[in-house]
Amino acid sequence: MQDLMTMITTLRRPRLLARAAKIGAQEYDRDRHLQRVLGYGSLPGTGSALVRLLELEREVNAQRLTEDAAYSLVRHLDLLIALLGEAQLFKASRAAQYQ
Repeated sequence: MQDLMTMITTLRRPRLLARAAKIGAQEYDRDRHLQRVLGYGSLPGTGSALVRLLELEREVNAQRLTEDAAYSLVRHLDLLIALLGEAQLFKASRAAQYQ
């Protein structure tokens, strides 16, 4: 099984969607964004959040690929922003752990 960071770096999405997500991730605020994406309540740890975000993003991407009428570009972008933001936090916490 791949580790979380490998799973994130191997995602292949349309260039415009990926660029917009990278720009949005620069202003990522975990409390505000993650709650909106995952629902309100207590926030999971970064690793758990990444796993859940990957699952949700795969579902939304499947809707995009099948041209499902329920597909929401805004929802997809929100998920990708949260995914990239959480990945940055995850990397930072792992780097701090090994110092």
